[in-house]
Amino acid sequence: MKTIAKKIVVGGLSVLLCLMLCACSGGAETFIDDPDHGAAPDGGAQGPQGGVSGEDSSFPWESDGQPNYGYDAVVEQGFYDTAEAPSSYFSLDRNTANYAYVRAQIMREDKVAPDSVRLEELVNYFSYDYPAPEAGEGIAVTPYLADCPWNAEHKLLTLGIRTETAQRTGSGNYVLLVDVSGSMGGVVSGMEGQTRLDLVKLGANKLVDSLGADDRLSIVTYANGVETVLASTAATEENKPVIRNAIAKLTSYGSTYGSGGLERAYAEAEKYAAEAGNSRVVLLSDGDFNVGVTDRDELTEFIQSKAQGGVALSVIGVGLGNTRDDILQTLALNGNGNYAYMDSPLEAEKIFTEELAGTLYTVANDAKAGVTFNADTVSSYRLLGYDLKMISEDDFNNPEKDTGEIGSNLCVTVMYELALTGEEGDLAEAAVRFRDTADADREIACTVTREECETADTQFAACVAEFALVLRESQYMGTASLSGVLSRLAALPEGYLAGDAYKESFFDLVQKAEQSGFYGAAAEPAPDAAE
Repeated sequence: MKTIAKKIVVGGLSVLLCLMLCACSGGAETFIDDPDHGAAPDGGAQGPQGGVSGEDSSFPWESDGQPNYGYDAVVEQGFYDTAEAPSSYFSLDRNTANYAYVRAQIMREDKVAPDSVRLEELVNYFSYDYPAPEAGEGIAVTPYLADCPWNAEHKLLTLGIRTETAQRTGSGNYVLLVDVSGSMGGVVSGMEGQTRLDLVKLGANKLVDSLGADDRLSIVTYANGVETVLASTAATEENKPVIRNAIAKLTSYGSTYGSGGLERAYAEAEKYAAEAGNSRVVLLSDGDFNVGVTDRDELTEFIQSKAQGGVALSVIGVGLGNTRDDILQTLALNGNGNYAYMDSPLEAEKIFTEELAGTLYTVANDAKAGVTFNADTVSSYRLLGYDLKMISEDDFNNPEKDTGEIGSNLCVTVMYELALTGEEGDLAEAAVRFRDTADADREIACTVTREECETADTQFAACVAEFALVLRESQYMGTASLSGVLSRLAALPEGYLAGDAYKESFFDLVQKAEQSGFYGAAAEPAPDAAE
């Protein structure tokens, strides 16, 4: 294994996501994105079928008494005593779907279920100006240290990771796999009568805009059955009207034969995989599988086998109500892909135009991080987020272990809350391991010192993390509050928010959440350290 050492940090705990896939409600009925479409009678803990969580009855995610928003519940990690557990390991990826799910619910004036919040996906939704890797390194990791905004006695360690820009080799071979079941006819909140399928068409057309003449695209749909509506077609300017016409004709109907759609889409991708530099299925769906194979283990095994064959999977979720975030997340993580959520035309632009290379090109395969803290200087630590993505030391040391993927020219942020001892010395030793585009195993080793300084980017990222802690009603939120987040955002350097439409809109989102009155009280404070 080739090792590149660098005096910078990368911290973490590797990702093995508890993934599940199961049958769910749906069928030919059209579900409408309506804030008043029904409330959970008594909350109830979210189980493997998905649904609501918590004790509040204000989660409007049931239809006819059945949960229609499924997610894998997040249980936060606590503080670890460094003397007893100095090392942590997790998988690295750059999924962003949870931020957009949270945003959509807040904009609909719904209360976000606390245990549905995946903190790292909120923080990683945004782009940051972290240093890019030097030529040939693949990944750069830069540490930053600051006071913790929600606990004056602690420090906040931020690890800013950036991937290299992919060098395009050969043609792209893409299959659009579109869910056209009845639920895709549901109206998207805030889009003036436009449906989920209308939003899918918008995103698909933006993807077509970005394809070159050497790329190929086919379109597969699924509802009651499966149909190849467009055989693989070169994306030349002459052929693009043909592709757009096929997209325009898509209509929603029937039930959801998702497993059949996946099988057909992979078969289409495999026809040209040997000739292409990049083969990928792009799934656009609300995740509601109710016909064909619905067993999670079987679907996971199928997706993993296809990923090993060299065809990756990008998953784009759409819609709320009848939405299966848990299934879509499972597909992306097992399919060597990424997972985003599209709730607006602006988000379609972000996914299919601004971050297209990150969506379609993987530069760090099986990415994972490990960090060992110095017990002389760090008494305890807590990883913020990545709660579903823990792996063991054995998995970290196993180059064959399937972990996360990171796309081209993307940022990944990792945060630790630290309690220091007061002794002098370095804080941690860390390493990031991944497989590069040449299929070589790589490692970047790092030392975390006390010399790292915060930036406007890390201050903003801390605001997003604090926002997530409040939404989670976290027992570790300390003095965190939405008013505190707004104050810190307002104190950022002049022009920082205005220079980025997504960061500027985050300020408005926090304001709307504060005005809702849903968020404020924390859970009972947790012990300082976990076993």
